[in-house]
Amino acid sequence: MRALVQRVTEASVSVEDKVIGRIGPGLVVLVCAMQGDTEAEAAGLAAKISKLRIFRDGDGRMNRSLVDAGGAALVVSQFTLAADTSRGNRPGFSAAAAPEPGQALYQAFARDLAALGVAVETGEFGAEMAVALINDGPVTIWLDTAG
Repeated sequence: MRALVQRVTEASVSVEDKVIGRIGPGLVVLVCAMQGDTEAEAAGLAAKISKLRIFRDGDGRMNRSLVDAGGAALVVSQFTLAADTSRGNRPGFSAAAAPEPGQALYQAFARDLAALGVAVETGEFGAEMAVALINDGPVTIWLDTAG
């Protein structure tokens, strides 16, 4: 699985001009299931993200995790993280999981993250979404469970 994690002061996701998820301080997690991914990888990615020490401590250093900081997560499905741009200017997305297993893994990831004590809001799988956020830092981190 792939994820792009952004530390935020606030964020929201809307579908058809209706806000369906909103968080205060925490992380926006754009997540993509890749072909061959399993629920074990979803659980491992959730655990890794919950423990990333990217929140400031009392000395202003990145030394606290999402759980330590009491932050929330806005989890949004993002199949375009599977983009292959190696052959021309039109990205290919064939490495992304098919919609049915992709949705199941997206939902498993969100459940796993919530089970670790993180308040989780989600987008709508497969929908056209508008994501608004205020990136804090900015801190943006790419994670990939492959290799």
